[in-house]
Amino acid sequence: MWGGGAGGSRAPGNGRTREGGREPGGGGSAAHIRSHKRRTGRLGPTRYDAIARLWPTVGVDLDGRVLDLASLFGRVAPVVLEIGFGMGEATAAMAQAEPEVNLLAVDVHTPGVGALCHLLEVMGLPNVRVAHCDAVLLLRERVAESSLAGVRLFFPDPWPKHKHHKRRLLQAPFVEHVASRLVPGGVLHVATDYLPYAEQVAQDWDAEPLLQRVGFDAPSRMRPERPSTKREGRAQRGASSITHRAEG
Repeated sequence: MWGGGAGGSRAPGNGRTREGGREPGGGGSAAHIRSHKRRTGRLGPTRYDAIARLWPTVGVDLDGRVLDLASLFGRVAPVVLEIGFGMGEATAAMAQAEPEVNLLAVDVHTPGVGALCHLLEVMGLPNVRVAHCDAVLLLRERVAESSLAGVRLFFPDPWPKHKHHKRRLLQAPFVEHVASRLVPGGVLHVATDYLPYAEQVAQDWDAEPLLQRVGFDAPSRMRPERPSTKREGRAQRGASSITHRAEG
């Protein structure tokens, strides 16, 4: 472990893709290399209904305005940003385990957004807000400097082919951007099952002056424990190396 954002009212799925000039969550932005694959899928009636009903309350869009986090969550509490939450099971579990923390979760996968919205209602979790957009744009446009107690990024796409390395999210410019959004003592917590990616991340983070290494047992605003994800389970069954990195 190494140590060192008013909700919108328009439901996701109504905006054009980046190929069409706008991110799914809405709002324009300067061009940048996209670190994620375009992810679409069938949005069943349960997930569609959850988004339609809950988005005015839990949804965050890209509208260019810096978030007032206290107003967004309706209280003053530490805010943790989770980048990439899949179908939301681990996110909901962490939110349930940390009711004292405000959790802002961002992903580009529409069915996953619907699944998480459904879980928030079923489990009665008032401390989660959901953004359906590119995490880079969310950080750049909507999250103020020195405002996050932590950032979580579990099993990001490692883009293993050399020609695709430029698409990796965890590179020096992004790490620097994340570090600027962390409060003093804030934590960047990352897990990956691809050792070469972990090694590249370690080099980038060592070079970032705003971050320093800490152990998992060091005092932190964010718990080091996390639920196992489906991807992690598959990696462990396949004898892959699970490498954890956390900074703040």
